Amino acid sequence: MFEHAFADPTTLLLGAITGLIFGFLLQKGGVASSDTIMRQMTLRDFTVAKMMLTAIVVGAVGVWIMKETGMIKGLHLKPALLAANAIGGGIFGVGMAVAGYCPGTSFAALGQKSWDAIPATLGMIVGAAIFAKAYPWLAEKILPIADMGKKTLPDVTGVPWWAYIVVLAIGLVVMAAALARKPGATPAS
Repeated sequence: MFEHAFADPTTLLLGAITGLIFGFLLQKGGVASSDTIMRQMTLRDFTVAKMMLTAIVVGAVGVWIMKETGMIKGLHLKPALLAANAIGGGIFGVGMAVAGYCPGTSFAALGQKSWDAIPATLGMIVGAAIFAKAYPWLAEKILPIADMGKKTLPDVTGVPWWAYIVVLAIGLVVMAAALARKPGATPAS
């Protein structure tokens, strides 16, 4: 029954190491706290936004460099399912606002003994089970709505990858500088 449920031991070990590093960085960045996430939701603290934008810029640069140097041959794109993404994003956002945690931060919070993350973590597990059970219906009724196929922004707009990376990097610098000057703002991470 579970013969295809787990990867080989090397992949599992690398995944565990990556997860531990990710959780450590979330905790050290201060986003494993429901207070930090709630302050982000109420636009009083932008630590979460700064960390997310930094991760997006670093990841984008890394993927772009690996693609341009031939380290990776192609990107394994998921289809752009606009309706499904909007619905899922809405559910995710409401859950994050209510619980004060997202999937990564809830596990990091548990790692620092923030027991208020237990209901959020259990809710995510139950939600994932409901999604898995409902997936056949969703695949038939919801996923085809506004399905753009496997497209990227450069495919749709004709603007090269590097231009998006530059815009994101400039946005990160501008946001960090603006928040550093704002009274009561958290210092740049």
